[in-house]
Amino acid sequence: MSNLSLSPSSITLNLQNPTKPPPYLSFSSSINSSTIFAPLNSNAVKFSTFTQKTAFSRSLALTCRHSSYFEPQQQQQQLQGASTPKVFVGYSIYKGKAALTVEPRSPEFSPLDSGAFKLSREGMVMLQFAPTAGVRQYDWSRKQVFSLSVTEIGSIISLGAKDSCEFFHDPNKGRSDEGRVRKVLKVEPLPDGSGHFFNLSVQNKLINLDENIYIPVTKAEFTVLVSAFNFVVPYLLGWHTAANSFKPEDTSRSNNANPRSGAELEWNR
Repeated sequence: MSNLSLSPSSITLNLQNPTKPPPYLSFSSSINSSTIFAPLNSNAVKFSTFTQKTAFSRSLALTCRHSSYFEPQQQQQQLQGASTPKVFVGYSIYKGKAALTVEPRSPEFSPLDSGAFKLSREGMVMLQFAPTAGVRQYDWSRKQVFSLSVTEIGSIISLGAKDSCEFFHDPNKGRSDEGRVRKVLKVEPLPDGSGHFFNLSVQNKLINLDENIYIPVTKAEFTVLVSAFNFVVPYLLGWHTAANSFKPEDTSRSNNANPRSGAELEWNR
């Protein structure tokens, strides 16, 4: 009886009480063909090396697979330079009469002739309001959407426990049907001071729609929103891309090209 154990770095052959001398074995991958295993006795194996090649009647080929074969697919993609997959995130609040989902939307960039990119549109935070359709059920087919700009996000972040704010949007502003759709979002404190009301009113004369959806947001939920808004604002402005592209040589080249730039004059005051 023989046991053969393999590992990426070593090969071990154990013989236990053989009844007859084992056939000579040659390994085509890990062991040179000039090395043979010949039995010395019933409990040991002697390694003999010949300088001349010897033909063998039987051969065993070994193939070792790299450990990377078993690595997760995501790590394989990173090793191959694959781009990071897009991720969707959000924060949802569910109440008895409505549900509110808050999701960030990334900024947009346009390419320049120099090969660089310039911010063409700031990011935003999209609010989706859905009325209830039953107990713990919400009709998302009737959802109403309101997109908060960076400045409007700043207004919500700065709200105190007794403060309120109001935003008006006309999606068709500057077009022929301007004024046909009106959206008003009000954020007002709850009477008992335990949080804020988010109230969205939508009037759409194009489809004869007049809907009002409101949802109470507790102090804890509002704190989560404010924390998320504080975190995401620099990304909505695209500042993270600029910070990642800063290089010492770029700064040096810029200063040498225009040593009396406005920034330098400001710092010299």
